[in-house]
Amino acid sequence: MPQNFLQKKTVRFKKLHRPITQTTTVKGGEHVDKKALIEQWFLRYGDEIYKFLVYYTGTADVEDLVQEVFIKALQALDLFEGRAQPKTWLLSIARNTAIDHRRKQRLRKWLPDSWLQDVRDERKTPEEWLDLHEEQHELYRSLQQLKPAFREVLILRGIKELSARETADILQWSESKVNVTYHRALKAMKGIWQFREKGGFGDAVKAR
Repeated sequence: MPQNFLQKKTVRFKKLHRPITQTTTVKGGEHVDKKALIEQWFLRYGDEIYKFLVYYTGTADVEDLVQEVFIKALQALDLFEGRAQPKTWLLSIARNTAIDHRRKQRLRKWLPDSWLQDVRDERKTPEEWLDLHEEQHELYRSLQQLKPAFREVLILRGIKELSARETADILQWSESKVNVTYHRALKAMKGIWQFREKGGFGDAVKAR
């Protein structure tokens, strides 16, 4: 995550609007302050959410989306029953936020996904590109060539190292579907990398 975001993370979070109800009941019957709890999660999981959104959207310019994720979490905290881990719940919100963001982009631009990807890449600054290690950059580019279902399961299972059960909860799939899709996604990714090693262009083998 960019250093300036790390430095401003707590300050920016304080701009969130307070909900009408200030407390909520979490697992175990304990009453906690909503904003304090979300701020704690923001500091603990903010980097995880940021990295997930970078991989998912194909751009490092996701700070506003990170803020939106935690605003939504604050507003929906009464619905959190503690059955899932906070990180799993937040990643689910992040995924839905990213999907909504992409849908809004499509409505505004009326352009296909490949064109939107070009626009996102052009907005990336040199500093943001340099923040990614060379190997991470290759992974980052390859992920954008996978169809959404493959990209999602690879990010959650392979990169974020969530269990099949946690991944299924986020994607609202069965565990068997997660395992099958993950296997197919790995095969598709391997094909992309092999093609690149032979000097090919990734777009020619976009996995769908």
